[in-house]
Parts: sequence; C-alpha cells; structure tokens
Amino acid sequence: MPRSDREGLWSDMLALLARTDQLHRQGLAGVSSAWEPPVDVLETETELLVVIAIPGVPREEVEIVVSHGEVLVRGTRKWLCPQRPARVYRIELPHGRFERRLPLPPGAYQLVSQDHQDGCIVLTMRKL
Repeated sequence: MPRSDREGLWSDMLALLARTDQLHRQGLAGVSSAWEPPVDVLETETELLVVIAIPGVPREEVEIVVSHGEVLVRGTRKWLCPQRPARVYRIELPHGRFERRLPLPPGAYQLVSQDHQDGCIVLTMRKL
C-alpha cells in the first residue's frame, strides 16, 4: 500500500476514534467522566485567588459557580484535530468535558473578578 494511502487511512481512523469518543461521552452525559484541570489556590490577607489551567478554552465556554463553600468549574475543551491527513506521534493534552469541584478554605467569600490570562482562569474572591 502506498504511503499516502496509509496516512489517509490513519487520518480516517483517528477521525472515527474521535467521533466514537464523542458519542460515548454523549451516552454517558449523566455520568461524571470528565477530566479535572489543575488548580492553584492562594490566600492573601484580604483575598482568595483560584487559578484554573484550561489552555485553549475560550472564556465563554467555561461555567463557574461559587456556592456552599466550593467552586465548581466546568466546560469543554475541543480537540484541535487538523482537517488534513496528519501523523500522530503523541496526544497528551486532555480534551472533552472537564469539571472541577474545589472546596474553599473555611470562611465566606465573594467572587469579585474572573480574568482569562495565558490559558488560565483567575478567580479573585474577597474575604467577607
């Protein structure tokens, strides 16, 4: 089989795997199968800062809820599959639905800002 045919088959197979994964996730919509983005939590005298690393996810695709002593961050990171044949050497960046529930330190907090900086969402919460 010529090399270009093999590369085309490989590309088709990857597209089929991506579609299968998408259908699988839709079928398990009620089941938590999301990946969890890494976070940093920092406390100053007056604020609590929560930094959530979600590179490649637009701000409007992220839902943030602060309630009952926790922060909930969820959304979807789309897989940036090229629209042309490609040879895959490594796939490490997570994609698909993500969700992270993060308990806050004891106390009361008010979300005062959420900034999108360098692939991270930075939540600033004022201590009450």
